[in-house]
Amino acid sequence: MDVIESDLPGVGKKHEVELGDGTSLVIVTHNTGQRELYLKPDDDSDSEKLVELSDRLARMVGTILEGAYFQPVQSEHVETMLTEGTLLEWYAVEASSPLVGETLESAHVGRKTGVTVVAIQRDEDVISAPDSQTEIEAEDTLVVIGDRESCDAFETMLTGDEVEE
Repeated sequence: MDVIESDLPGVGKKHEVELGDGTSLVIVTHNTGQRELYLKPDDDSDSEKLVELSDRLARMVGTILEGAYFQPVQSEHVETMLTEGTLLEWYAVEASSPLVGETLESAHVGRKTGVTVVAIQRDEDVISAPDSQTEIEAEDTLVVIGDRESCDAFETMLTGDEVEE
């Protein structure tokens, strides 16, 4: 899957995403944040406008497509790259995890792995910016931010494999 990015002076950016069957999805992001989506059947055809979205609506749709609201497949964790080298990841806490019953402070999550826990989803509730005394429970989903190495170390810690201090 190739993505071609080009500047649109005075307008914003254009991204063309090859969908694999000769078709391309064209996304125009205006400097105002507005997005326009076009479908281009092949290289020789004109693009057909599919939808126009405000910045806020485009971000909501992007979050849905990313899987933050619902994941159609069973997954232990989801990752999103924020910038080159910085990831935002969601990890499911299994009942067998050694972190169950620990607080963020007592588990030394940040010191041992380098990640920061930015939220915890517990059933239908979300704990935004959990403090150091927040206890980790089985079936929680922990949202962490860090670089690839830190996230890998956190996953190792979460599953019970030893992490060096």
